[in-house]
Amino acid sequence: MSTALLIIDVQEALFAPAPRPFEADAVIERINTLARAARAAGRPVVFVQHEREGTALAHGSDGWQLATGLETVAGDHVVRKTTPDSFLRTSLQALLDAHDVRQVVIAGYACEFCVDTTCRRAAALGYGVCIAADAHTTHDKPHATAAQIRAHENATLPDITSFGPRLVATPTAAIAFVA
Repeated sequence: MSTALLIIDVQEALFAPAPRPFEADAVIERINTLARAARAAGRPVVFVQHEREGTALAHGSDGWQLATGLETVAGDHVVRKTTPDSFLRTSLQALLDAHDVRQVVIAGYACEFCVDTTCRRAAALGYGVCIAADAHTTHDKPHATAAQIRAHENATLPDITSFGPRLVATPTAAIAFVA
């Protein structure tokens, strides 16, 4: 079973301005660790970038670019999206199917929006889902800190069993991509 790494919305407009997301630099480094491991195993690395015209995330703008510190190499894939669902009206499913992917490792921003929605949609489409438990982040909200939100997602998503495929939350250090 082939596995792909999905890196969601790790973009300048979301990571550069103060206040930055929870553990922003550590999350970027963990994502880089995952991407190196996926590439070494010959697995697809997919950067999903959100865009919205008339905002700091307008396609091609400085804010739309991948966040500083995020490592990319030739052969990585880019998928553009306009909703929290990385599959909706995008090329993501076709890309995964072309690489015979049946499982995804998901990291990125924001835990409670695009990461959560993409995890659920991937499972609904039949993909096994591993959320990189320490490699997704968000900003503090009035009702909860970013750390609490990440912990909530890590605890809640694996409790969903109705899709069929398994959802797990695993720390970066315990995620292996098999060649």
